[in-house]
Amino acid sequence: MKTPKKLEPLVENGLIDEVVRALKSGKEAAVYVVRSGTQICCAKVYKEAEQRGFKQSVLYQEGRKVRNSRRARAMEKGSRYGRREQESEWRNAEVTALYRLDAVGVRVPKPYNFIDGVLLMELITDADGQPAPRLNDLDMSAEQARSYHGFLIGQIARMLCDGLVHGDLSEYNVLVGTDGPVIIDLPQAVDAAGNNNARMMLQRDVANMAAYFGRFAPELLSSDYGREIWKLYQSGELRPETELSGVFEENNRPADLRSVVREIDAAREENEARKRYLEGFSDGR
Repeated sequence: MKTPKKLEPLVENGLIDEVVRALKSGKEAAVYVVRSGTQICCAKVYKEAEQRGFKQSVLYQEGRKVRNSRRARAMEKGSRYGRREQESEWRNAEVTALYRLDAVGVRVPKPYNFIDGVLLMELITDADGQPAPRLNDLDMSAEQARSYHGFLIGQIARMLCDGLVHGDLSEYNVLVGTDGPVIIDLPQAVDAAGNNNARMMLQRDVANMAAYFGRFAPELLSSDYGREIWKLYQSGELRPETELSGVFEENNRPADLRSVVREIDAAREENEARKRYLEGFSDGR
């Protein structure tokens, strides 16, 4: 096929030897199957902001740190330079997330290179060597649904252990390769500690998984992994190997107001005693 304009520099520099075919064009990027030497991989070409269908970038970018103060100010003002830099940050977010998550064992496409707004990464394939289908394209048994659901819930928890939330996870951005589900499309991944929307996004990701797999295994619809995972994360008890139950029990016990008041009174008395001591010390007594 004819080489897309944005892939021409990579061909000229020898990073890509051949553009085999277009794979898909989504709301954020166009993806091509390319050959680099003897390896077949993907080239993800990001769309410009005005071409993207994804309109909630501000919600997702909260908490992302921009080290260069000039760039940060420009992005806040929304100048032409600032918008260009914001686009760069948006694209870099996925690259950074892929490298981080691959390093900690989350099943995502392995990133190979990122240059001129093009991400080269692993091509996920099925048993026949063809591009893997999306989760949404599959029909499955209840047993397989429970297996895939359990695996993806574990992946969501593992991501959170590394401080990231996918933020837009659904059956449309999970591929099913020869080794099972693979999570894709991460430019909107959010920092769990720095984004006030992280809890909502994580619970939505989990709910999306329950809703999809619940079509095949209805008992999954009543699970509550989202709140369970977040509670463990907040308490510092979440680990990649943590066994999850899908059950969350709200602590509805009334607060012991008498104990709270006693602690406040004790702290106040201690503070008053310290002040009297310091006043006496300053008077030479």
